[in-house]
Amino acid sequence: MEKIIRAARGLEKADLVLKNGEIVNVFTMKLEKADVAICEGKICGIGTYEGFEEVDISGKIVAPGFMDGHIHIESSLMLPAEFSRAVTVHGTTAVMTDPHEIANVCGTSGIDFMMEESLGLPLDIYFLIPSCVPSSSFDEGGAVLEASDLSPYYSYENVLGLAELMNYPGTISADEKIIAKINDAYSKTIDGHAPGLSGKNLCAYIAAGVMSDHECTSMDEALERIKLGMTVMIREGTAAKNLSSLIKLFEKPYCDCCILATDDKHPESLINEGHIDHIIRKAVSLGADPIIAVKMATYNTAKYFGLKRKGAVAPGYDADLVVLSDLSNVIVDMVYKNGNLIAEKGKEVVSANDKYNRHFEDDKIALDQKYQKYYKIFNSFNMRMLQEEDFFIKSPDVNASKIRTISLVPGEIATKIEMMEYDWEYNGISVERDVLKLAVIERHKNTGHIGLGYIHGYGLKRGAIASSVSHDAHNLIVVGTNEHDMCAAANMVRNMQGGFAVVDGNFSEILSLPAAGIMSRLSAGELSEHMTKIRRAALKSGSAEGIDPFMTLAFVSLPVIPEVRLTSLGLVHVDSQSLISPFEQ
Repeated sequence: MEKIIRAARGLEKADLVLKNGEIVNVFTMKLEKADVAICEGKICGIGTYEGFEEVDISGKIVAPGFMDGHIHIESSLMLPAEFSRAVTVHGTTAVMTDPHEIANVCGTSGIDFMMEESLGLPLDIYFLIPSCVPSSSFDEGGAVLEASDLSPYYSYENVLGLAELMNYPGTISADEKIIAKINDAYSKTIDGHAPGLSGKNLCAYIAAGVMSDHECTSMDEALERIKLGMTVMIREGTAAKNLSSLIKLFEKPYCDCCILATDDKHPESLINEGHIDHIIRKAVSLGADPIIAVKMATYNTAKYFGLKRKGAVAPGYDADLVVLSDLSNVIVDMVYKNGNLIAEKGKEVVSANDKYNRHFEDDKIALDQKYQKYYKIFNSFNMRMLQEEDFFIKSPDVNASKIRTISLVPGEIATKIEMMEYDWEYNGISVERDVLKLAVIERHKNTGHIGLGYIHGYGLKRGAIASSVSHDAHNLIVVGTNEHDMCAAANMVRNMQGGFAVVDGNFSEILSLPAAGIMSRLSAGELSEHMTKIRRAALKSGSAEGIDPFMTLAFVSLPVIPEVRLTSLGLVHVDSQSLISPFEQ
């Protein structure tokens, strides 16, 4: 501390000085010409300084490191170290993650695994503990987490609170299990998830202790929450994109009540678009003030989560900084973490710090040894080989003429029930009318449960597609034009302990996701290449061009988003939370 104070006073040189640039001042909301002096990982001074190392950044702008207010790292399909590599080059220095994807597969061991994998990285990864595992009684996952399972984590320094409270019906009806979780986390941050909730029910939700919502899709919805004291997370990810609808939130006075988040971000999106830098860039292109957008992505986020000394370019703050060559276009030139250069011109600086680099090794044997204690993470499938007859649906009524299909809604993850004619010759499948067979197979506890139904709007013309990424239980889901290829695709995913498979007769394309069946060991670049190949295979088999074949499958099984879903227990009518027959009775 003495050294920092002396350097701040100019009595001795700072460790590093970024000279001759401008800073984004999130307090005055102006650009200011000044040097940034750094000592022992902290910003010690703003003004004119000398340093043992000096970097001339004339014509460039220094901003606080960007923060993602809500993300599921598992949805990037990458392990934390590779995720860190992918986002730090875009100026991100901190993320707030909810590991509920892996928790649904592996319970607390999944949370522990993600925490251990997040240590020592040039990215601050803060955790909010999953509140709804499983998401519903119709979701057969690998674990059930009660309040007693969650409470020990609140003593961890990197745990900020309770993650998105998806069970808002249980919250406003004072369900005792939900209330127990809220009570344990009450002194910390409690994130929300309440699409469509309004009026007195919204008041009850907030009164219970919920502090934010990232599910707003309209200004009316967002403003109602802001008026009631909530923080609105403006979400712009791979699947859900709400920025355009909420662009007015970047204006005063609303901007002070908002932060930025991605929720889910796939590797191709990270490479082709960016991360939080992409949200700021898009907001500015839609008319937002770039300084306001930067503040929402930095200082506002730190303030909401109670992170002291983060989110500003000012004395006493952590030297987590982004040097931009263009503010409006958010062109990231250099990224500093605790005063260490970790990325430059879109490339990681591998010599930054040994403790960072040890997580970036490519030695798969060493990784295998390291993960022995997390055996279940890499052996998460507990189910038998499937047979073709497992995919046949028997009608309870030989006179049934219509079936209930899960009809996809273009551009949304919501679905509708649509009645279609039953094709007796092909067991209900009709490629001409885009009616395909859908199956969800329980894969955690070898129950043998298989939910069968039909989907409309997916577009597949040949073969089958299988995936172990299916929210929230991440059971094995497969869609197809025939039972033979469905069985083959499903068994491929099973045999590689998770992943994606596209099968069309003798042709197949696969991508392995061995970590809990939802994450790869590959880098973002490698993953992006593999995803491009397997998506191309899906498109060749006829999947609709307007949808992401794997992202769409991932949400078809989530029994908390209306109107109808398929789980391993059967067809679920979401609003009534009841099982229904795929056949008209």
